[in-house]
Amino acid sequence: MTYSIFSVPNKIIHGDGAMDFLSTLDGNRAVIVTGGNSMKRGGFLDDAKALLEKAGLEVEIIDGVEPDPSLKTCLAGGKKMEEFGPQWIIALGGGSAMDAAKLMWVFYEHPGYDFQKLANFDNPPLGDKAKMICIPSTSGTASEITAFSVITDTEAEIKYPLVHPDFVPYAALLDAKIPATMPPRITAQTGMDVMTHAMEAYVSTNADDYTDPLAIRAIQLVFGYLKKAFDKGDDMEARVKMHDASTLAGMAFSNCSLGIVHSMAHKIGGIFHLTHGEANAIMLPYVIDYNRKETNRYDELEKILGIDDIAEEIRKLNASVGLTASIQEGQNTIIKEEDFLAHLDVMAENAFKDACTLTNPRQTSPEDIKKIYECAYYGKKVNF
Repeated sequence: MTYSIFSVPNKIIHGDGAMDFLSTLDGNRAVIVTGGNSMKRGGFLDDAKALLEKAGLEVEIIDGVEPDPSLKTCLAGGKKMEEFGPQWIIALGGGSAMDAAKLMWVFYEHPGYDFQKLANFDNPPLGDKAKMICIPSTSGTASEITAFSVITDTEAEIKYPLVHPDFVPYAALLDAKIPATMPPRITAQTGMDVMTHAMEAYVSTNADDYTDPLAIRAIQLVFGYLKKAFDKGDDMEARVKMHDASTLAGMAFSNCSLGIVHSMAHKIGGIFHLTHGEANAIMLPYVIDYNRKETNRYDELEKILGIDDIAEEIRKLNASVGLTASIQEGQNTIIKEEDFLAHLDVMAENAFKDACTLTNPRQTSPEDIKKIYECAYYGKKVNF
């Protein structure tokens, strides 16, 4: 029997005023990595900068990280860090900002490192020059807690899930007032990302007694609070519970990995730029129907939750927060049928090769993944 390792950040700071932790840091320089304008509009970027300056740190901001962070953006950010020389890397924003900051960290500590080595999990050590703190603005990706980063090679049109044990940040700062600014659609998309993380962690072939309780609690919280957060964005109880759910799910899947929902979402997102959370939401019930032919873990969940058909409950939850039941229904003006079919074989092959496929509870194939994609596009039941 081989041993397992359970890793989480050194510190998880949560509750009102969590960002104040930034004012306690030691060092000379810090860089804040963020995305578009939402963190600035909400005042959170200025707050973070002021708290770091209160600690006596010189601060530089790297902004403009795109929704699907590109390799090009991360190379440029790593170069800026190399020139500035920070002891702290503060990732402030959604999963994209945090994922990009992790790769920038690699290029800062190891200039010129071959990205394809990272894609093949040949990871250099991190932490010699800087420590990372993540402050999530959404209750979804859980990048603040995980060893994962998803980066898009825009030239190859492929999203790469990177896995590096040193990507687990030094600290995660969880302050629910930041995600409380999310609009309803993003609340829905990121919330179903949480659900997918937890669901795939629970059925992962690497799941164990450490990850199961975290995944179960996250699933319960999403079922209990996502609709409330969607309906009323200033419901702070719902926001706190969804933020907690995101982190709990992240603690689970970071230690036992995921499955083919993510494998497939990565590939369709890399080509068609379908939002990751929405891609997960659409794909999840189809994959549950596919996987349960070879695992009883969904049956176990149904007993715990007191429901009859978890895939059907996922479909109902999606509908209640405005997410559609099929790729075609939700994105027909963006993903035309002829374009979808033209990319289908490549998507299926690349999804099969995705790292998340390794821990899926049912052994699969490019042919099966292609069929699942087709079912999800046309809204057909998976019955094979």
